[in-house]
Amino acid sequence: MHQLLHLIFEIGAFAVGYFYFQRLRLRQGDTIHEDKRVWIIIGAAAGALLGSRMLGALEQPQVLSWDWKALFVAFNNRTIVGGLLGGLIGVELTKKLISVRSSSGDLFTYPLILGMMVGRVGCLLGGLADNTYGVATDLPWGLDLGDGVQRHPTNLYEIAWLGMTWMFLWMLEKRWVLVNGARFKLFMVFYLAFRLAVEQLKPQPSILFGLSSIQWACVGGLLYYFPVWLIPRHLIEPTHA
Repeated sequence: MHQLLHLIFEIGAFAVGYFYFQRLRLRQGDTIHEDKRVWIIIGAAAGALLGSRMLGALEQPQVLSWDWKALFVAFNNRTIVGGLLGGLIGVELTKKLISVRSSSGDLFTYPLILGMMVGRVGCLLGGLADNTYGVATDLPWGLDLGDGVQRHPTNLYEIAWLGMTWMFLWMLEKRWVLVNGARFKLFMVFYLAFRLAVEQLKPQPSILFGLSSIQWACVGGLLYYFPVWLIPRHLIEPTHA
């Protein structure tokens, strides 16, 4: 039952996110031609699938060391961080192949946030089998996922963080004009910073200097977006109203 609910919410996350993307695209317009946008979506999906599976497999390095067959078991794991970073790589490679130089991520930002929030509800309902649960806690809002242990509701933390990110970006765009691509870059920085922190509340094995594979992926992503949080003024322009 838990796995079925997780699957329903996972499918719902993709459906809701895509519907919202198409709605925003019709309402706001798109600087990228439809034919090239389709290829960008394909590149994003392919990169996200591969990145999610690869980083998901690295979440449990001890499984990979058993035998070669365990690799296929490990690849059943998926992680949003790997999906986002893999999707980013897939998009950038696709844009080079089809000669698109403008940023393409802004239209994806709010649909991604919405889809991830829906998906995390499924992760929460998936219980311990989903492997996204937190460590034990004595805090009053700890949740028992079926093993009699009160745990950090890390999925609820993430839903709350995504909601605050959405609100922050919306308020920012009410006051300032963001340069092309800034919305997506800010979202990525906020999300990767959150995951770097919240992974400390999950029982994931560390691989180097006390950090898990997901945390190291977050570090890599934050270094890639180093100019965003180093010189944030380059992302916004004051309105001339």
